[in-house]
Amino acid sequence: MIELNNKAEWDEQIAKQELTVAKFYTAWCPDCHRIDPFMPELEKQFKDQISFVSLDRDRFPELSQQLDIFGIPSFIAFKNGQELIRFVSKLGKSREEIEHFLQRAVQVASTLDE
Repeated sequence: MIELNNKAEWDEQIAKQELTVAKFYTAWCPDCHRIDPFMPELEKQFKDQISFVSLDRDRFPELSQQLDIFGIPSFIAFKNGQELIRFVSKLGKSREEIEHFLQRAVQVASTLDE
């Protein structure tokens, strides 16, 4: 997962034609750390379909507010600068829920290619 460090990197990444999933997290979030052990496996599973990026919500307060990122971790899928689908809630997220979201993101993105 690529850690984005500034707004220019964000703008460049989400504008790409490839499907990008952004994970918003914070250093102090226990639910964010709970998903850390299995996220590399999910990234590997979807490596040919999704580019993964992460952003510390506390380092991007304006962007997080603009995107209505309140619950963390939160995931948003983008393609060609357009938001496709999101998984945002205040609740912790399981591996199965995140995997289902990623499958759905791939499905939605594939409809744009037709």
